[in-house]
Amino acid sequence: MPRLFAALFLLGLALAADGLVVLGAAQYDGRPSPVFAHRLEAAYRLWKAGAAPRILVTGGKRPGDRFSEGGAGCRYLRRLGVPKRALICEQKSTSTWENLQAAKRVFGRRPVILVTDAPHLPRALLLAQRLGLQARGHPVRGRFKPGYVRREQLLYLIAWLGLTH
Repeated sequence: MPRLFAALFLLGLALAADGLVVLGAAQYDGRPSPVFAHRLEAAYRLWKAGAAPRILVTGGKRPGDRFSEGGAGCRYLRRLGVPKRALICEQKSTSTWENLQAAKRVFGRRPVILVTDAPHLPRALLLAQRLGLQARGHPVRGRFKPGYVRREQLLYLIAWLGLTH
């Protein structure tokens, strides 16, 4: 029965999304961090199930990095079997707001699915709405440090109050 519900959920996504947007996270010398790898693997599963034809991977470089998050993420997805024609590799953004601005440039008002950690998703959806993105979310589950969860809750509140984007 759980597989039936999962299939129906993915079918609903497939009817509604032009793209998957993987929000960037740390990479180490070209290798996605475990958190980033989980986001990428979730996007891969959604793409493989037909939820969207394209995957946008976002994220730039930190000072001193040789590789961007977007580039590392795209290479990871290529190794999983996603063809180059299905990937869009954004490599300049350095914040959630900039990740979403890149998504808006690529997809405009066409529907997308944001793929990010469960604690990060509410803020990402709030910011996407502000930008006029037609976005739904796919929360990537995991074991998150309490400090990270509290940080995301605080950042959501600050953004909801309009004190930052």
